[in-house]
Amino acid sequence: MRWQGGRTGGGIEDRRGMGGGAIAGGGIGVTVIALIGYFVFGIDPNTTQQVASQFGGAGAAQQQGAVGTPQDQAGRFVDVIGANVNDVWTAKIQGYQPPKTVIYEQGTPTGCGFGQSAMGPFYCPTDQTVYLDLGFWREMETQLGASGADFARAYVIAHEFGHHVQTLTGASQQVRQAQQRAAGEAQANRYSVALELQADCYAGVWAANAAAVSNGQVALEAGDLQEGMRTAQAIGDDTLQRRGGGRVSPESFTHGSSAQRVEWLQRGYQSGDPAACDTFQGL
Repeated sequence: MRWQGGRTGGGIEDRRGMGGGAIAGGGIGVTVIALIGYFVFGIDPNTTQQVASQFGGAGAAQQQGAVGTPQDQAGRFVDVIGANVNDVWTAKIQGYQPPKTVIYEQGTPTGCGFGQSAMGPFYCPTDQTVYLDLGFWREMETQLGASGADFARAYVIAHEFGHHVQTLTGASQQVRQAQQRAAGEAQANRYSVALELQADCYAGVWAANAAAVSNGQVALEAGDLQEGMRTAQAIGDDTLQRRGGGRVSPESFTHGSSAQRVEWLQRGYQSGDPAACDTFQGL
């Protein structure tokens, strides 16, 4: 993936090295294995506060890291990709307001409670912030077989920004209301799946438009889309359930099957149009 020449946004809050604390009751490796099937790649923003509070309390004191463009390559990558995603959505949505982005290690206070690396990358609608522990990507690659390619990691970022778009459009709030009216957990989960698949589709929309808004400075190269689909395949609910040794239980899916995640990433990329990302039809 081409990105080194892309513009930086300069708005990354870097909390790495500030000390976030470990997860109570076990090390990160154990916790990631236990929780990755539910949290990886975009926890449902409607339940972030409930879940994050279980990992350290919602009343944790706020931290403030350095804001700007990180000097290391991993941090700069987040800044360039985030700026490019924002440029795409600025062109697509009138009045678009970018989310904040925080990079951290192990754990950090958020508007939705105390966020932990084991939750995976996530978006908090309360403070409209994307939270990324960059070390979690290594867990996805080593534990799940997800791709380590730049585009696969950019897909993670774009997916979380997709949840921000859903907050701005009201889709997240509508899902929360529908889940409250749902007849049972299985029906409520279908709304969660639709929300997550739409965020996958929005990631594809970004990828399709990245080059156009950056004069080609941020762009996919040969094989990049395949690497993104490899990651989508690796983190489908059915694949994760099989990896965990359990029964594949579609009624318990919260993010979608591997095939669905690949399909909606492709659909967003092929159309380049957020209007093609209506994952809620038929619900």
